[in-house]
Order: sequence, then C-alpha cells, then structure tokens
Amino acid sequence: MARQGLDRLDGRMLRLLRERPREGLLEIARQLGVARGTLQARLDRLTGSGVVTGYGPDMDVAALGHVVQAFTTFEVDQPAREAIAARMRDVPQILEAHVVTGPGDIWCRIAGTSNQHVQQVIDHVLEVPGVRRSTTVIALSAVVPYRVQPLVDEVSGLAEPRD
Repeated sequence: MARQGLDRLDGRMLRLLRERPREGLLEIARQLGVARGTLQARLDRLTGSGVVTGYGPDMDVAALGHVVQAFTTFEVDQPAREAIAARMRDVPQILEAHVVTGPGDIWCRIAGTSNQHVQQVIDHVLEVPGVRRSTTVIALSAVVPYRVQPLVDEVSGLAEPRD
C-alpha cells in the first residue's frame, strides 16, 4: 500500500539512486524498465514535494578527522532560543540541532577531533546568553547509522512483512 504519494516504482527508484548515486538516470530507467522521462518526472515530483532533499555525496565525519561524536542537550531561556539557534548554525562541528520536549530544550549532535575538542564546542555554546547548562553523552559506536531507505521501503510497499 503506497502512502504519502510513494508507490513501489518510486521506492525502487529511490533505492537505486541511493545505492548507485553516480549512475545516470538513463541507466537507472533502463534497470527499472521505464522511460527516462518517466523517471525524471517522478524524481522532479519527489524533489518538488520535499521528499528528495539533496543529491550530494554522503560523508563520514570520522574520515574528516572528527572521530568523537557527542549528543548534547542544552537547557536554554526560551526567549533566547532563536539567537542561540543562529549561533549554533555558525558552529561547523554541530552536525544537527533540534528543539525537543522533555528535559533540556535543544538537542545537538556534535563531532570533534577529541573529547577536549567536543568540550571546546560545548563551552563555546555555553557562552551564548540564554544558555543555562548542558548534558552530554559520548557515542561509542553506531549500531544503526542514520538511514532513510528502510522507511522509504515501508512507505512505498517494498519492505518485507515483519513477523
């Protein structure tokens, strides 16, 4: 059953584009048994609707020398949240940041070259007016790295039924 405008062909197309990002659309269309124009129209639709958000290469921050990843929650004064978020966007080591519910207010994933480097990034954010405190955990390993394809498979009807 297709949801959110994704059908099995969309799912198969997205899987191939993810697995073989350097392969041309003509070759992918051939593998899927559809016209290149059909594939392009579907890709344009998915891009226009915000499902497909980019075409850049995936990168490994550890290979860039940032071998420590930390998850930090910052408690902040709510009126200062926008200014704090703007400052966070200027810190390259902050890979992502989200406003969250529960304990803490802003959750960040931070990459550093060492534990000390991660501490320097956290200290830099703590200097921002309105940031009260932080809580940090260091990631030891990724048991499920960031991924979207299994969700695409489920939404498009490609996923194998689970027991």
